[in-house]
Amino acid sequence: MENFLLLTHPAAGGLATLAALWVFVDTLNASSASEARIKNASLICAGLIWLAYFLGGYLYVMDYAADKAIIKAGPWAFGHDFFMEVKEHVFLMLLLLATYLPIAAFDGLGSNKAARKIVLWVSGLIVPISLSMEGSGAIISVAVKIGLLFKLKGG
Repeated sequence: MENFLLLTHPAAGGLATLAALWVFVDTLNASSASEARIKNASLICAGLIWLAYFLGGYLYVMDYAADKAIIKAGPWAFGHDFFMEVKEHVFLMLLLLATYLPIAAFDGLGSNKAARKIVLWVSGLIVPISLSMEGSGAIISVAVKIGLLFKLKGG
């Protein structure tokens, strides 16, 4: 079960990033015909970000203490000191943006230019922040592996 959770957490985040990109691209040429797609994609994005939050929170509470100890004892201590700390704080902004995205997307984007701009900004911010979360998670995973190798070699 743990391995499944370890896969679904970043998968949910990656799919949420794609959904935010979908919203962004569809909003560039928003019309009444594309409003339903944009609304659905924004809901998918928000749902997946919340799913990633709950899965990540579970993994953090249940498993991260051991990983943190391994990271801190190894040569890549910055994996926790910088990247996990960034994830813990920046992710909250991502959660707020993803929650706001469907609210803004349900404001008649085909005829409301101001709402389109807001959706473009919000979805446009979600994409790079999500990608930075994915990259930070990858660095944290590698820091654990390097810490384990360091320990095996007598470090």
